[in-house]
Parts: sequence; structure tokens; C-alpha cells
Amino acid sequence: MITLLNLDCLQALSEMRPVRMIFADPPDNIGLGYKQHGDNMSQVCYEAFINNVLHRALPKCDVFWMSYNAIHTFWVGGLVDSFVKAGWEAKPCVQVFRFGQHNHHDLGNNHRPLVRIMRTGTKLYPDAVRVPSWRQLNGDKRADPRGRVPGDVMDFPRVVGNSRQRRSWHPTQLNEELYERCIRLCCEPGDTVCDLFAGTGTLARVAPRCEVNALLIEVDPFYCEKIAEEHGLEYKPD
Repeated sequence: MITLLNLDCLQALSEMRPVRMIFADPPDNIGLGYKQHGDNMSQVCYEAFINNVLHRALPKCDVFWMSYNAIHTFWVGGLVDSFVKAGWEAKPCVQVFRFGQHNHHDLGNNHRPLVRIMRTGTKLYPDAVRVPSWRQLNGDKRADPRGRVPGDVMDFPRVVGNSRQRRSWHPTQLNEELYERCIRLCCEPGDTVCDLFAGTGTLARVAPRCEVNALLIEVDPFYCEKIAEEHGLEYKPD
């Protein structure tokens, strides 16, 4: 089942029932051209917003994932550490990609941090995300026939303009395979996953493959209309 709500994520979190997993890919606050969101908050306001999202989201799920721009690495780390000290488990991960934005003056950015925060003792499903090992691919008889559980460096390309996944009506988009790995590692069929910033509706495309229920939250009515059109959904405008 796929549900789409045209709501501000903080309002939605105050009203929603607990779910198995929440995924958040909030705006990066770097001036991107969203339809409704200005993406140019002061740093103080942006940090307060992300802090508010985490404090409202974590009580509503067992597992929380957040993808964010590398420029926010240091202060986000401090925020996550505060939850670790409060008894949550956290795992830093990273998405890497070869085709990053070129920088003539310094090292270019070819990664995007991804953090997982979860309740202590939450069960994971690593067998669901196994991939072929080097030994398997090279005919080594010692290879585990099941493959290997991948590491915390996730090598999935950015969804650029010529990508088959690209929805040109939105300024940014996460790779579907990255999203799918996070879901399969943390969820069983029948669980419910919520995306707080639905964007292009990535969760709606990935959820059926993983056999999970999807709850998409999106504040912008234009993006809701595009998601609903692609997936034949009905939704109540805010």
C-alpha cells in the first residue's frame, strides 16, 4: 500500500502512528530551485530544523536514516552523538560516486554522508542485502555461495540528468538502489516505511520491490501532483 500526504513533515510526525523505518533526505540548504521551499535558511534556523526533525522522528520508528550534504558533516555528527549518549545506536555510512561536481580549486565532493540511528537491539536482515563477493566473481572455490554483506561505503551513482531514474521536474533525487538497500537491511515484507521528504516519490518506486508499505510525506503540492500522477494515487491536499 502506498499513501501520499501533502503535509509539512513536522506536522505529519506529530500525527502519525509509529512505523518500522523513517527515511529523511531533507533539503541541503544550498539554494536549490525547489518549487515552494526557499532552501536558503540561516544556518541557525536550518540546524534547529534538522534537530527538530530528529527529535520528532526517532520516537516514531525503530530505524531512522538520513542522507545529507557533506558540508553539514561536523555539526550533524554532534547532533547524532547526542542521541547515542541518550541510548540510541548510530552507524555512519557514506554514498560514493565517481561523477561528482568538478572543483578547479580544491578536491571535489564525491560522497554524500548517510547516517542510521536505531533503537538498541533492533533486528537487521543482512542476508537480504548480500552481493557477489570478489572470490565469487573470480572463481575462488573458497567463496561463500551466499555472497557477502556489503560494507558501509555504498557505491551508487548520483542521479544526474541522463540517468534513467531522473525526474526532471525536481532539482535533486536519491538513487533508488541506495534506498532499496537501506529498506531491505532494516525491514521485512509488510513493514511500513515513511519518507519525510518524498521529492520525486523514490519510495513509491522502491517499496513494491521490497514488499513494504509506503507513507510519503511531501509539503509541496506540485511534487505531490507529479507523484500521484506517476503512481495513480489519490491524496488530500494540505
